[in-house]
Amino acid sequence: MAARPQILTWVTCDSVHIDPATGKHYLMGCFSNLRARKFPATHPRMVWFLTLTDLKPGKHQLRLSYGRDMETMTKLIEREFEARHPLDKVNLINELRNLRFEEPGAYQILIEVDDEPLLVNSLAVSE
Repeated sequence: MAARPQILTWVTCDSVHIDPATGKHYLMGCFSNLRARKFPATHPRMVWFLTLTDLKPGKHQLRLSYGRDMETMTKLIEREFEARHPLDKVNLINELRNLRFEEPGAYQILIEVDDEPLLVNSLAVSE
């Protein structure tokens, strides 16, 4: 087992459908940037899909934050999830509604598990 959890998947998309018969996840409308006509802009709905592995068995805390830089991060999602086995792949669907962007530019997204930063990614927002 790795010393810390590992991110296998990080995707921004419009929605995720889980097939009730197979349990497969279908990610729809994947994107890596946004465009707005004017600012401040509000994006009505997006999903941050995340797959983690190498988690110790038990309960964990996920925190997702964003901001223009690391000093001005705003917490968007904080939720508990559970892992049964270190080799499990845990899929987490994180829906965001009315996410606000004050100005064009790169917005940093911070992914933390159990207060440990795992990844900083960016989302480009343009006019």
